[in-house]
Amino acid sequence: MKFIAAYIIFGVLGFSVVAILSSRLTYRYLVQERANSLYSEATLIATTYSETKDTSLSEAVVTEQMNAVSTFLDADIWIVDRSGVILSDAGKEGYKGQQIEAFDTTRTGTRYEVGTYHDMFQSEVLTVMAPVTRDYVTNGYVIIHNSIDNILSSQYEILNIVYITALIIFILSLFILVVFYVIVYKPLNKITVGATKYAAGDYSYKIETKSGDEMGYLAETLNFMSDEISKADDYQRQFIANVSHDFRSPLTSIKGYLEAILDGTVPKELEEKYLKRLISETERLTKLTQSMLNLGTLDKKGFLSRTNFDINRVIRDVCASFEMTCQQKEIVFELTFAEKKEMVYGDYPKIQQVLYNLIDNALKFSNPKSSIKITTGSRGSKVFISVKDTGIGIPKKDVQKIWDRFYKADQSRGKDKHGTGLGLSIVKSIISAHGENIDCISTEGVGTEFVFTLPVAYYPEQE
Repeated sequence: MKFIAAYIIFGVLGFSVVAILSSRLTYRYLVQERANSLYSEATLIATTYSETKDTSLSEAVVTEQMNAVSTFLDADIWIVDRSGVILSDAGKEGYKGQQIEAFDTTRTGTRYEVGTYHDMFQSEVLTVMAPVTRDYVTNGYVIIHNSIDNILSSQYEILNIVYITALIIFILSLFILVVFYVIVYKPLNKITVGATKYAAGDYSYKIETKSGDEMGYLAETLNFMSDEISKADDYQRQFIANVSHDFRSPLTSIKGYLEAILDGTVPKELEEKYLKRLISETERLTKLTQSMLNLGTLDKKGFLSRTNFDINRVIRDVCASFEMTCQQKEIVFELTFAEKKEMVYGDYPKIQQVLYNLIDNALKFSNPKSSIKITTGSRGSKVFISVKDTGIGIPKKDVQKIWDRFYKADQSRGKDKHGTGLGLSIVKSIISAHGENIDCISTEGVGTEFVFTLPVAYYPEQE
């Protein structure tokens, strides 16, 4: 409605401006054009008188010409002597013999005047005057008067054409409203409805627009935004559910064990066993809390402290920390290094954590009496590190989701209920912070391989 109101106001103002300017410009043009035409006729009559041999200014030789011109121009033509006495009048008023009051002989040439001409006419006339000269002496003047009404009549005809044309253009321009309604208003109305739905929490609503312009792009952007917000809400619900589950399980165990010890359900000789379980559950809570703190740290920029270090030595140290677990499951590490020392440039503790999480995952999902292969090798300016197990593998539908926080595949939750679902998310964040990539190649029932890159050692030039 605002657009329509603005359009109508614009049309009225535009029409008014066109009317005012057209009226003034056409009037000025027509007066100037008619004055030039009348002066040409006056000059022609004056020349005819100048070429007659008779000295009289009222020669009958030009009377017929004056009458014809007067009728053609619908004008009054006077022959006036030097003192302003009208010697001849070819017109309807019959002014012959009258004296022109305050006769001004300076208004000759292309100059014209508009008025009642010394109050001799009741309505305004356009007056031009040409001198009659003979032997370089001005003997009189030819004066032509044309009614302004004739000019106004021509002006009205022209203005009618202008007004009708402007009205037609205004009516045709209403097509802009139709275009605006189809291209702008309808899609914008759908977008407004969609935004209202999204504000109310209905993220399943989709804005349907078929246009490929900015409105269509905006609708697609809002649809994408709603999908992302919906995913964020799902993630938040999943986050809360997973955190609740992961915290509730050890807390329930701790509470149950403590109550059993306090009420005497657990025999004295078994208290040490259950106390160790309490310590184990406490360590689970500590690990979960530390993982969440690590994620909070990784979300901040500029947290890396890079140095040059030997990645092969880091791998050996991390593998040594899993010695007891390997003995229990009879799993062995197969380390294959292209070089004895493979120097890389990165954050030593963070890369150590990456290797710990990847190897810990490999141990969890590897079958007993199997092996975990870890290899390193350089290619150009990158060092490639691979951690490969021969475990249960990851379902194809879950491969792209393993990097999400708190995500656990069904097999993971069933086989290892002590996982937090944060390990691989931390790994991804650390590697991305280094500006590097990590890939997962997995076949269900065969095994999983994680491959990530690090830049080779950086040595500033010595001065």
